[in-house]
Amino acid sequence: MIVTGLAVIVVALLFGPMASADCGKMDKPKPGAPFRLQPSTLAESEDGDPIVGFWKVQFLSKDNTGIPDGTVLDSAFAQWHSDGTEIMNSSRAPETQSFCLGVWTRTNPSRYKLNHFAISWANGVLLGPGNIRENVVLSQDGKSFSGTFTIDQYDQQGNLLVHLTGQLEGKRITVDTTVTDVL
Repeated sequence: MIVTGLAVIVVALLFGPMASADCGKMDKPKPGAPFRLQPSTLAESEDGDPIVGFWKVQFLSKDNTGIPDGTVLDSAFAQWHSDGTEIMNSSRAPETQSFCLGVWTRTNPSRYKLNHFAISWANGVLLGPGNIRENVVLSQDGKSFSGTFTIDQYDQQGNLLVHLTGQLEGKRITVDTTVTDVL
C-alpha cells in the first residue's frame, strides 16, 4: 500500500500538467536579416541518421503496481540531434523540472538506445535525479517509432524511490505538422 501510494505521488509530481513553453534555437542573424529557427526535419539532418528530428512522444504505463496499463505517464516533445544527444520537454510542470537531456546510439539499422536524466523537484525541494532509458524501433517510413522505457527516480543519496516501466510511441513532427496533429 505504501509503495503504491509513493508511486502515485511520484508519478503525479513527475508527470503533472504542463504549463507553457516558448523556445527555439535561433541562428545568429546577419545585419538586416530576419531571425529564423534551426531546421529539424529528417530531410535536413546533416548525418542522414533517420532518428534525427523532432518527435511527439507518449509514455504509457505497463506492468506497474497501482497504475493501470495504458495510462499516459508523460506526453512530451523530444528532439534527437545528429551528434548523439537528445533533449525532451516533458509534460511535467516546469517548477518540478520539465526538461531532461540524453544521449543515444543506434544499435542496428532501425533500433536505438537512449539514456537521459532529469533533475526532479517536489514542492520546491530537490528530490534527486530521474533516469529514463528507452529502447526504440523506428518505423520503416521513419515517421514514427515505438519501444519500451524504464523510469527510475532516485533521492539525493542515490536511493531508488520508484521504478516504472512501459511502452512508448513517437510521431515525427515536420514543418507541416499542425497543433491538432500533436494533440
